[in-house]
Amino acid sequence: MSNAQNITLEEWKLFAQVAKLGSLTKTAALRGTAQPVISRQIALLERKCKIRLFDRNGRGVSLTEAGSRVLPRVDAWLSEADQIAGDVRARAGVPIGNVRIGMLASTGPLLGSLLFQQVRNRFPGIQLRLMESSSSQLAEWLKTGQIDIAILFRFGNDAGPDDRPIAKVDIVLVGSAKDTVVRPRTVAFSNLDGLPLILPPETNLLRRVLQQAARKKHVTLNVVMECDSLATQKEAVAEGGGHTVLGSNAVVQELKSGRLRASRIVSPSIQRTITLCVSPHRPPTLACREVAALIQDSFPKLISARSGR
Repeated sequence: MSNAQNITLEEWKLFAQVAKLGSLTKTAALRGTAQPVISRQIALLERKCKIRLFDRNGRGVSLTEAGSRVLPRVDAWLSEADQIAGDVRARAGVPIGNVRIGMLASTGPLLGSLLFQQVRNRFPGIQLRLMESSSSQLAEWLKTGQIDIAILFRFGNDAGPDDRPIAKVDIVLVGSAKDTVVRPRTVAFSNLDGLPLILPPETNLLRRVLQQAARKKHVTLNVVMECDSLATQKEAVAEGGGHTVLGSNAVVQELKSGRLRASRIVSPSIQRTITLCVSPHRPPTLACREVAALIQDSFPKLISARSGR
């Protein structure tokens, strides 16, 4: 790559955008230019790199092996450039720049719209990027600096030293609208014995907590289906396919609409703590600190309001 030093920041931004959209035509439309212009710019970039970065096909473009290796490094570099620019502007006391937030599927709908409105009203210079994944993946992204903030669930004493607890959520047994087991406000853990359950795989933290409680209580968890999709779990239960066990925050809308019923599990009661974690990869920017403060202030109130407490 003898000409690599001549590649501009804008060329790498174009490369990343085309890679994410998988289409020269879509990229051109977003940039308000013609597709041949984007095609020529990508071809020039590939000549400078002396390697093909994209495969062209009838459906668009896809990264070559070389392009796939380059993209994470380019993303990290572009993010760092944004952070530097944001830090410079922040010296004037105005938060600006990108803040990448990782969350689980059960907190995404609850937190995403709230954050969007508050950040848009109070900090128009901040751009949010919300990403959903598993707890283990979020923890890895946080460690490597691919996200700035993670919203994670913890049970008992498994919180990390830098975790900031922001809310507690009850664990509930969820059934269909006509299910009689979940008609009372609470249900003893022993009542789970033999119930047809739709649960996430054993790698899931909540599943492991349930299994520990079941062993202590001599309860048999009758898992009729393993499923790591929250939406699929809820849909299967709503159709009368069994029961599932979730945090109360994950079924707020379904309980309001009457599509599902839920009872808080007691004897023992199980709670999980929602924690906010900031990446140790580099010092948080002013924008990151402001967004973290918004989450810490607003999320507990939102949980209480949605649960009727």
